[in-house]
Amino acid sequence: MFFMFPNEVAMLCSGAAATVAGVVSYGSSYPYSQVFGPGLVRGPAGSGRAALTFDDGPTPPYTDRILDILRASKATATFFVNGKQVDLFPDTLRRIQAEGHTIGNHTYSHLFLYFKTRGRIAREIDRTQESIEKVTGERPTLFRPPYGVRWFGLFPVLNARQMKDIQWSNPSFDWVAGMSPAKVIRKALERIGDGSVILMHDGCGSRQPGEVDRSSTVAALPAIIEGVQRAGLRFVSISEFVS
Repeated sequence: MFFMFPNEVAMLCSGAAATVAGVVSYGSSYPYSQVFGPGLVRGPAGSGRAALTFDDGPTPPYTDRILDILRASKATATFFVNGKQVDLFPDTLRRIQAEGHTIGNHTYSHLFLYFKTRGRIAREIDRTQESIEKVTGERPTLFRPPYGVRWFGLFPVLNARQMKDIQWSNPSFDWVAGMSPAKVIRKALERIGDGSVILMHDGCGSRQPGEVDRSSTVAALPAIIEGVQRAGLRFVSISEFVS
């Protein structure tokens, strides 16, 4: 018969708990993780394509400046919008649609999905779908969770609505305080390649529009577009990677 002392049992339990916590943290937070469900990180290789994505808008004046740059460069992008921003700035969303860009869902209030119930997640997604449809007449099929966090209950909600989880392969880190345009450019173009999905931000997330400065993003964007094109890649909607 095998006996264990109480301190040994405690050590084993502690180790098991740490392992479970590590798996949950990896599964819910790491962009490449497929633990909770399938998420697109990068597009298929072989076609010379890359996707440029923006989160947290629409937020004037930054979204408008970004749209000006995209139009001048003849580049397309995907905008993952917050429903509360859509309600505040519907005309900017109309412009995104009118200029041929793709619109995705990014929750209504930029909700941090950790420890949220399936019902709460569903309400955030559905409210945003309704806000977008009211302005554009369409409901997105693409979803990007704020901070990239996937939690228990998210994928059943997405599957019921025939929506796809979209992550990223090339973070620009433009959300980090003090990031200069030069650093944003360097980060966005690190390991750029066929199928890359670049993450940038045109809005304020859970904060008020006036509390966030996205001027570094705007200043960096032309060089990022040029760098991607110099690598022999063309910009496409992220929807081309999931069709």
